[in-house]
Amino acid sequence: MNTESLMTMRELDSRLVDGLHVRLWWDPAVSLVWVSVLDIRSGDAFTIEVKAGQAALDVFRHPFAYSPREHAEAQVGLHATAG
Repeated sequence: MNTESLMTMRELDSRLVDGLHVRLWWDPAVSLVWVSVLDIRSGDAFTIEVKAGQAALDVFRHPFAYSPREHAEAQVGLHATAG
C-alpha cells in the first residue's frame, strides 16, 4: 500500500461483537472498499475486498459468508466447540 493510499483510507463503520472487530474501509484514491476482521482473542485477522456487484454493508454484516474458505471453516469450528 502506498503512502497516498494510507492518507486517503476512510473507516466507514466498525463493530466489536463476541471478540471480533469488524471494520468497513474505503479508499477513494484507488476506488477500493474492503472489510477487515480481527479476532481479538487469537490475533487472527483477514481482509475481504468488496467486489463489483456485492453490497458493502452485506459483506460488513456477514464477513464469514464472503471470507476465504479457511477462515470460514475456522469460525465454524469455533462455534462448534463453544456450544
